[in-house]
Amino acid sequence: MPEQPDTSAVKIIEIMGVSNESFSDAVDNAVAKAAESINGIIQVEVIRQTGSVEDGKVVRYEATVKLSFSVR
Repeated sequence: MPEQPDTSAVKIIEIMGVSNESFSDAVDNAVAKAAESINGIIQVEVIRQTGSVEDGKVVRYEATVKLSFSVR
């Protein structure tokens, strides 16, 4: 069983991920980009989903998320 992260103190940040494909991809992109510079992300909460529409079709998906990670 993997060792559980120390969660006695947790920092929460809010960021927005973007995708041309789906809201799910936008969330995945937000987490992946944040993980490039933040270690130990333990939770994601989707706060808001918005998008841009052109000619009756969604062309840009945006997902605002809160990410939680342990403070060392």
